[in-house]
Amino acid sequence: MSDDRWLLPEGFEETLPPEARRIEMLRRQLLDVFMSLGFDLVMPPMIEFLDALLTGADRELDLQTFKLTDQISGRLLGVRADMTPQVARIDAHYLRREGPARLCYCGSVLRTRPDEFAGPRELIQVGAEIYGLAGPAADIEVTDLMLAAMTAIGLKDLYLDLSHTGVGRALARDAGLDAQQASGVFSALACKRAQEVANMLTSWQVPKSARDRMLALSELDGGPEVLAIARTRLAGASAETLDALAELDGIVAAIRKRHPDTRIVCDLGELGGYQYYTGARYALYIGGQGKPLAQGGRYDGIGRAFGRDRPATGFSADLRRLARLAPQQN
Repeated sequence: MSDDRWLLPEGFEETLPPEARRIEMLRRQLLDVFMSLGFDLVMPPMIEFLDALLTGADRELDLQTFKLTDQISGRLLGVRADMTPQVARIDAHYLRREGPARLCYCGSVLRTRPDEFAGPRELIQVGAEIYGLAGPAADIEVTDLMLAAMTAIGLKDLYLDLSHTGVGRALARDAGLDAQQASGVFSALACKRAQEVANMLTSWQVPKSARDRMLALSELDGGPEVLAIARTRLAGASAETLDALAELDGIVAAIRKRHPDTRIVCDLGELGGYQYYTGARYALYIGGQGKPLAQGGRYDGIGRAFGRDRPATGFSADLRRLARLAPQQN
């Protein structure tokens, strides 16, 4: 009979040398990059009272959170599944700075289910966020930092995928869609199921002009020239749509100037996570990998549940995965 006492739960693993050494070296490198550019390090607790941990969280985060009972207070505790809400609370409730707050972090997060088949349930989340700074300037700063950090640890052949939830939100309002209808359309657009989108919009008797603009999103995917094409294909849309395209133009121009070797893709039909993100979104990929190295975007209002509604934008990555993709360093 085999002895399985030493088996770990699915999605968890032990990190042995020399991988542990590589992870620690990258952690130091990345935090040094963040702090050299004015980001202050914070260290939220791994476990909190559940009601505090999930304040303002959506149902998905609730489902991803491990829960246990505190043997001292008898109250339910939660093990963090994402550090961003914790950092938002630190900005809103503890720091309460008048101007922008630039914060960075690195620590383990646990999830009840993997994000992908046979994927990890324990990640070492590293990231940086800016609170209190509205407009594309903050998104440019965070995108620039994300690229600078990945370059610093030796990753090359990078390409940046940009999208903006403001485009889809505005078009959905123009089409008169309610929240449930918009969610169905956005899910289908994210999977490039144009015929399904057409069928839904037709069944809801959406006017042809609004229907055509929504359907155009399934084809507006490519290099930065897509943004110019979008202005033609989305003619007649509200000013909010044009403002979102202008924000993406600004991000593209800034990244081209700062990182000329980085390929840029704009996908206006990428609307997954629209309930969380409120503006520009960015994901960084490396050649040969279908999963992003790092990703983030604008999530204004995340601090509202903590009593301070501030603009917010940031990104995060899994440090363990970065260590496996980054070149070996002596």
